[in-house]
Amino acid sequence: MVLLFSDSRRSAYFYATESWQRFARRMALGRISAVRFAGAVPDRLIVAPIDLRMADPHIAAEIYSGRFALGGRLLDTQGTSPFQLEPPSLSFARSLHGFGWLRHMRAADHDLAFANARSLVDDWIGVHGRTLSGLSHEPDVVATRLIAWLSHSPVVLRGADHGFYRRFLKSIALQIRYLRHVAAVSPDGAARFKVRIALAMASLCAPSSDTVIRTAARHLDFEFDRQILPDGGHVSRNAVVLVDLLTDLLPLRQTYVNLGQKIPARMISGMDRMFGALRFFRHSNGELALFNGASAISADRLMAVLRYDETSGVPYREMPHSRYQRLAAAGTVVLADTSPPLPGRLSQGAYAGCLSFEMSSGANRFFVNAGAPVFANPNHAGFARLTAAHTTVVVEDTSSLRVSGSGFLGAIVIGGVRRVDVQSLDADGEGPGFGASHDGYIAPFGVMHRRQIRLSPDGAVIEGTDEIVRPGDKTFKPGIRLTAVARFHVHPKIGVYRQDDGSVHLVAQDGDGWIFACPGQLADVEDDVHFADLAGARASRQITIAFHPAEQGRIVWHLKRLSVN
Repeated sequence: MVLLFSDSRRSAYFYATESWQRFARRMALGRISAVRFAGAVPDRLIVAPIDLRMADPHIAAEIYSGRFALGGRLLDTQGTSPFQLEPPSLSFARSLHGFGWLRHMRAADHDLAFANARSLVDDWIGVHGRTLSGLSHEPDVVATRLIAWLSHSPVVLRGADHGFYRRFLKSIALQIRYLRHVAAVSPDGAARFKVRIALAMASLCAPSSDTVIRTAARHLDFEFDRQILPDGGHVSRNAVVLVDLLTDLLPLRQTYVNLGQKIPARMISGMDRMFGALRFFRHSNGELALFNGASAISADRLMAVLRYDETSGVPYREMPHSRYQRLAAAGTVVLADTSPPLPGRLSQGAYAGCLSFEMSSGANRFFVNAGAPVFANPNHAGFARLTAAHTTVVVEDTSSLRVSGSGFLGAIVIGGVRRVDVQSLDADGEGPGFGASHDGYIAPFGVMHRRQIRLSPDGAVIEGTDEIVRPGDKTFKPGIRLTAVARFHVHPKIGVYRQDDGSVHLVAQDGDGWIFACPGQLADVEDDVHFADLAGARASRQITIAFHPAEQGRIVWHLKRLSVN
């Protein structure tokens, strides 16, 4: 990939900013050691919050047998402590040290599972409890572990002797003090929010002064203000992050109520907005849209959160702060991303899908983005982030965002889309619609992408227009021959059938169907990969339309509901 001059300047700025932040973080942390964070040990835990995550007693039996299936990988310990073995992947290691799997021991509900849970916790304390370094002590991993230990403390402590009881509470106290110290300099975004949730929960579960409880609540309120936008979206612009945060916020809120403690001032309104945003991102079949790192989540996991949604009302037409569009009529839903990426570190989760859309009808998703892999996979994650993995237009097989390849900076955005202009088309009475354009291709190719999508009032017709134009609608210079490709990624469960007249029939297993056509253009059907599936990457199909903007800068396409005889 060619690094443009403007990208180089932005990279230099980000290098300088990151260097300063790392220096400031190192100075703030000082010398990390277990001795430094030693202190008083609580004599008991006051309460154990509920865990909303689904649990399976059969997984507890597998763990007892030494087989740990975590992060999409399997490790057979052969009787050795899993904390003394090399983890098969980074996501496995994070899951292992996060201890979320303790919930399966609780579901097993027998003494053998409880003893196994206690033994594994004791193993971790012996191997990693005093190092305070490495992956096991990254702030979000500590926060996840602390929430799991507090939530499942009745299981871990049932039948424990005094020695283990003391070691367990001592480790919790040390991790709380460590987390308080690193919270302010932990990675920004959802990871820092998780840290503040864990500290608020710890202030309630362990004996704490009123000052400690109020301070933890104040810090949590601060993250609500910073990270939850007025329309309820998270700053990451990833719908799955909302589910992850609510999964921990709901038990925390109930713990405040159960103990008669004052709920943080921003918590109720913030969570209500988050539920509203989740309604926005849900397709007609209830599944979440795949934008900006969102991946597949199980229906049980989603419903475990949504069952607590006490807000009412239909989904928003638009999320003006998160900058998404939603067109809905008669069971047909179109969701579209109309925003540039966030600046700096917050762009690490941004995908190059500006102006991409997804479409669902009834119980089926028809057009989707490829989505992020459920489990981190370096071979897939980079491809899933490209513009070509989204239902939008790609120019010269180049992404509309340019991402840093520097290990120092991480995968932050250093170039590409900076401005997106959006216009509502609802007012003309022809059904909901929008028009938008982005500047992601101006620097490398001197062109912009414009898209309009409109849904008919009866939900039976979707009309779309894609244009590749020069700024100010200037004509193309002689000799310019760019190639643009409009890609429409079809969900793996949808049958794709090319017709003699050039149209493409899309048919779901329940018989629901749509006809895709682009008059005057040849629509190809190609092999594709859908990354966001619980079972792993799946083969799928995509419809592609190639055109040359200098000769034909505009294509018009439409979808019509397929009549069933």
